[in-house]
Amino acid sequence: MERSTDRDGESAPVATVLARSRVARTAWTCAGFVAVGVGAVGVVVPGLPTTGFFVLAAWCFSRSSPRFEQSVLDLPHIGPMVRDHRAGLGMPRRAKVMAISTMWAAIVVSSVVLRERWPVVAVVVVLGVVGTWYLGVRVPTKRAVAVPAR
Repeated sequence: MERSTDRDGESAPVATVLARSRVARTAWTCAGFVAVGVGAVGVVVPGLPTTGFFVLAAWCFSRSSPRFEQSVLDLPHIGPMVRDHRAGLGMPRRAKVMAISTMWAAIVVSSVVLRERWPVVAVVVVLGVVGTWYLGVRVPTKRAVAVPAR
């Protein structure tokens, strides 16, 4: 088992189990790049999660390419959040509020645009409720770390 270092210099165990067959490693690599692509789109499109797709990408790359996995973990703003997720540290409260707010803004816009198709609106709203529950209840809230005064 390898160890990953978080931004505080502490190490956390990371299970790296490479797929045995070349076909499986290729499939995991492709899935990782798709997740990176969707996550990159999520950087600019409100309502589309970003970090979750990069967490998925790192997980896919952990099964196919340690080099690509490390590339995701080294990304300036996303990498620390992926490492925090892996370490079970959760999300900062502000990030949770922003994620849920933008998700519901996108749900409202989608519901207005799709108001003629009520079954689709119902599915979007139900998935929004599930996503809100997951972020609010299942994802731990990371405590703010006080910086000591000099």
